[in-house]
Amino acid sequence: MADVIPIARNRPISRGSERAMLESMLDFYRATVVNKVAGLTDEQAFTAVVSPSSLTPATVVKHLAGTERFWFSIDFANLDVEWPWPDDDLHGNFRIEPGDTLAAIVDDYVRECEKSRRAITDADLDDSARGQDMDFTLRFAMIHMIEETARHCGHLDLLREATDGTVGT
Repeated sequence: MADVIPIARNRPISRGSERAMLESMLDFYRATVVNKVAGLTDEQAFTAVVSPSSLTPATVVKHLAGTERFWFSIDFANLDVEWPWPDDDLHGNFRIEPGDTLAAIVDDYVRECEKSRRAITDADLDDSARGQDMDFTLRFAMIHMIEETARHCGHLDLLREATDGTVGT
């Protein structure tokens, strides 16, 4: 089993272009996601510890990988990539599949974040989404993903503390 290693995390910039500030804020939370689960075993990461919720650290990271793909590669850039969720369960990314490991889930998340960066690299904040029937700008997508990722970092805070008492990662 490969362990999840914490990654470097830089505080978001407070001065700069709007694009640079949005990117730095999103990247801060992306790194926080990885660091929140670093050091957990698969058993810990796959165990729901806050009843009655079925969320686990691993399923939260899996969900965030799907939302990265959905918002940036599919809806914004209209790239021909695989849909992140099964058709019969639009939140199926909140479940562990046979063979899943925390390391593989985190690796997928990190790769999906990099694909997101590439998908928007040449776009301006005011550019419209190119996905079918999409009516939002890159600015909106970035703000939404900051909110989405930050909210799930809060979930990971609670799940991690309930799992092994670790706080502040």
